Amino acid sequence: MVLKSMVASASDLSLVSVAGNPPLDLKNRVFGSRVISLGFRFNKGSKWKGNERFNFKVRAAVEVGVERSKSKALEGGFGLDVVSEAELTVKGFAGLRKTKLVCTVGPACSSMEDLENLALGGMSVARLNMCHGTREWHRDVIRKIKKLNEEKGFCVSVMIDTEGSQIHVVDHGAPSSVKVEEGSNWVFTAEHYEGSRPFTVQTNYRGFSEGTEVGDELVIDGGMACFEVTEKTGNDLHCKCIDAGLFLPGAKFSFWRDGKLVRGNNKLPTLSTKDWADIDFGIAEGVDFFALSFVNHADSVKDLKMYLSTKSTKSIKVLAKIESLESLHKLEEIVQASDGIMVARGDLGVEIPLEQIPTVQEDIIYVCRQLNKPVIVASQLLESMVEYPTPTRAEVADVSEAVRQYADALMLSGESAIGSYGRKALAVLDMASSRMESWSREENRQSLVSHHQLGESLPECITEQICNCAVEMANNLGVDAIFVYTKYGHMASLLSRNRPNPPIFAFTNDDSTRMALTLQWGVVPILVDLSDDAESNISKSVQLMKSRGLISQGDVVLVVSDVAPTRASPMAFQSIQVKTII
Repeated sequence: MVLKSMVASASDLSLVSVAGNPPLDLKNRVFGSRVISLGFRFNKGSKWKGNERFNFKVRAAVEVGVERSKSKALEGGFGLDVVSEAELTVKGFAGLRKTKLVCTVGPACSSMEDLENLALGGMSVARLNMCHGTREWHRDVIRKIKKLNEEKGFCVSVMIDTEGSQIHVVDHGAPSSVKVEEGSNWVFTAEHYEGSRPFTVQTNYRGFSEGTEVGDELVIDGGMACFEVTEKTGNDLHCKCIDAGLFLPGAKFSFWRDGKLVRGNNKLPTLSTKDWADIDFGIAEGVDFFALSFVNHADSVKDLKMYLSTKSTKSIKVLAKIESLESLHKLEEIVQASDGIMVARGDLGVEIPLEQIPTVQEDIIYVCRQLNKPVIVASQLLESMVEYPTPTRAEVADVSEAVRQYADALMLSGESAIGSYGRKALAVLDMASSRMESWSREENRQSLVSHHQLGESLPECITEQICNCAVEMANNLGVDAIFVYTKYGHMASLLSRNRPNPPIFAFTNDDSTRMALTLQWGVVPILVDLSDDAESNISKSVQLMKSRGLISQGDVVLVVSDVAPTRASPMAFQSIQVKTII
């Protein structure tokens, strides 16, 4: 079917079966040599403009591309990571966990052995928090991870989390937590000094007390301890503890008055001078993601992406951390500008009432899915496992709820960075997310969601509809896996957005794309050599999978391909094929 247009609404496309074609009999896995065609019908009233030509095909066929005479495997390595390959061998397609796992690397897990154990346990992304440690320490960790990827066959991407302006951070100067007694009097000061002073807390920003009044409440880390402001002397505050608790190093604070958050008039930039130096460091070390702290508007994300486009030779993704009231007010524009989102529930809980966190989390995940951006749920998922070898049942329920909401990834913070049971905490995430995913499939809760239209031009609309229809077909036909061939990962992300039942194997010849896809729900990225010949790519990838024993006779695979126009073939071909392996 040839269409002449450049602009179309996604609602103008609907998948229909061509009359006369019998339904697919997947139960008996009987496929004839006849091609079963389906097409796209354009609804009445559509207006088409332009003279671009596109060809779209949807078909089902027996996998005969792997010719029996071609026993020679594709030259070059097979870029499937060892963890996914081992899980696929043992558990099969249905057993692959789709929720990705992020681990914060700290002193408790920075050795080569510890990092390898985390990678074996399912870590997809290693997060480095620039609030802690020196650049030399971070460089050593990054190079260890890259060495593991190269020598052991892992596919662990690296994320640098910027420190941010830190205007809402206080420190008591002690190396560990300090117990705060009710009725004790404390001084919060902007004065800088070395070491610690009794009952004195140092702030990182001279104007930290702007807008505060006597009688305001100063809340530490969302409620770990609470103080009442009794006296204001210049920029310093004298406070009395009204709720005893623990005061952690580098704690976050907020001011409240009559149940409402008190905002200062600070105008500090999102990225500090140190942040820019850390970003240059990350570029030099070839990291895969930057997580931007304290993002309050989209411009800071755009500025960083522009900077990266001029400074980095590889594609580095920028995630925005949602951790303030301002960021919630501008959520959609921040999500739109970024490559992904981190729900920093700990810091966010300092600025909004605790009872709002669950619904805010679900809202953020929903917006991210609508706008096709991966989302990480972070902070305090298994907080008790910093000190104890087993989680609370409430923590397991919290993890399961994030999985039920279809977050792309879950993140460990202190549990892995400083805790004594990092590997066990990772195992709990693996176990809980796998069980919830299995339950969702068994209960048939993985239904398609009505999505916000992303595409503007006709090619974009077609690609979006192809992926939406492909997932619906995959779920209805009960195929074992989805194969997609992608240069930049866009089609893989559109498939992931629909949260299909079968896993998505994304074949790409771009290493930056492979590392970026480690954060996408349900996507297993595979680095292979690709050509402009779609059928050749399919045949070669199937042969590689068969040669490793990863697919076998009778398996059914839905294949989505997107071939750009070339001189030899000036038309853009996008297709959905359903193949059974023989």
